[in-house]
Amino acid sequence: MPAGPVDQTERRSGALLDHLARRMRLRSESVLAPLGLRPRHLVALTVLREAGGMSQQGLAGRLQLDGTNVVGLLNDLETAGLVERRRSPEDRRRHVVSLTQTGARRLNEAECALASVEDEVLGALDPAERETLYDLLRRATSEVPPTCAEAAENDPDSLC
Repeated sequence: MPAGPVDQTERRSGALLDHLARRMRLRSESVLAPLGLRPRHLVALTVLREAGGMSQQGLAGRLQLDGTNVVGLLNDLETAGLVERRRSPEDRRRHVVSLTQTGARRLNEAECALASVEDEVLGALDPAERETLYDLLRRATSEVPPTCAEAAENDPDSLC
């Protein structure tokens, strides 16, 4: 069934978000490269810092990556001395992955470099607008939006 014509005056965010993401990604990659990192490394290091270490399988689940891909990712990070893998004392078949001191320092350097990228890419927004953008993006990317029933339960005047 063909869709009806789209109202050209309606404001759509998809293309703008894609353009902003592309600009952010290109600039981020350029500041991470001298640190020997790629965005996927940064995500893994951040997860490990927040979790205080975790099983290799748990990391794969958290990153939503196949176990084989996580092994390759961890090989890169371990070779650089940013993470260490140890056998779990409870289950010798399992590896526990944790951030090293070098990894924590490198992650901090990367976050500082990325703050300057964000300042550059989002320079047209004042601090309050950036905070609003962050809050909106966080809400839009939350895993499970509330159902209509949940929204009505929290707000009886909801138009849901």
